[in-house]
Amino acid sequence: MSTNAVGFENLFRFTQLCLERVGLSPANASDVALALATTDAMGVFTHGTKLLAGYLRKLQGGGYVAGAEPRIEREGPAWAIVNAHSALGQVGCLSAMRIGMQKARQVGIAYVGLRNAGHIGAAGYYAALAARDGMIAMITGNDIPSVAAPGSRTAVLGSNPLAYAIPVADGDPILLDIATAAVAGGKVYAALQRGESIPNTWLIGPDGLPTTDGSLYPQQAALAPMAGHKGYGFGLWCEILSAILPGGNMTWQVGSWIFDEPGRPSWHNASITVIDVAAIAPPHEFQPRLRRLIDEIHAAPTAQGVERVLLPGEREWANYRRALDQGIHLPTDVLDKLRQAAEQTGVSLGELEIPKSVVAETETSG
Repeated sequence: MSTNAVGFENLFRFTQLCLERVGLSPANASDVALALATTDAMGVFTHGTKLLAGYLRKLQGGGYVAGAEPRIEREGPAWAIVNAHSALGQVGCLSAMRIGMQKARQVGIAYVGLRNAGHIGAAGYYAALAARDGMIAMITGNDIPSVAAPGSRTAVLGSNPLAYAIPVADGDPILLDIATAAVAGGKVYAALQRGESIPNTWLIGPDGLPTTDGSLYPQQAALAPMAGHKGYGFGLWCEILSAILPGGNMTWQVGSWIFDEPGRPSWHNASITVIDVAAIAPPHEFQPRLRRLIDEIHAAPTAQGVERVLLPGEREWANYRRALDQGIHLPTDVLDKLRQAAEQTGVSLGELEIPKSVVAETETSG
């Protein structure tokens, strides 16, 4: 392992202990910790353990309920509506995914709507789990509005996530996980914390025009929609599947898990759609056809300096495998949040076995 990196198992164990300390069951703490540590290992630091301190704050304040277990409110052979009862979003989404996969095995395809959950984190994580089990999955989520619509001067929709994963027999799943905003709001915060400037394509100012002033977000500025009207349309699709269809809170009814008081739920929602590939396309036909498509894309002529065209997720899976072998190089802002988590719970940072060089770098930058 690299001398200035944190080991995956250490990060997982620290996160799990913090969650158990505030009341999560060992099983749920393990599930959530694995989701957050895996997201960091994939290099998506805005949605990994950087979220832990905020989650702990909500759990300690009662806005998120440590002992909550999601329950099916109503269901049919190919669908279900699940109430998370203010459990962490990872707990809710994993429960919904397991229900969806079970139903898809029985009837071929299933939809599960999840309502009244916490912030769901990286939507692609859940999709990838289904793909590892031979299923195609699509995940959507909704959030408090932070994204402008074309022509608006204020936020209209959340930076609603859309993710999908496709099983690949001889490799990692094809995996796309995007915000329907031009950029995830967490990246604006991260840039501000690191003192970095932001592009003029990220934010819409109070006059309805692009701005590079990240300090205006989110009170006076909104995120720009991804690809203009296209991102706006996909964000609306996420809102309908995640909130309108299952009867969850929508737009401004959703709380801010970051800025609201700790005792207030955030009422996030998500949708899980799962397709059992084997029920629709025989694997001996589907996988060769998929492999042909993958090979065609990899063989596409490339621009100067580009080795080959990548499929969605390839870069992240490479990061993940490197992290398992060499450790995770956590950014300073993530390490700062882990220090907060340690202070909130009394779990020793020694569990992370942070190298002295990383500690010195963090303290100097702080």
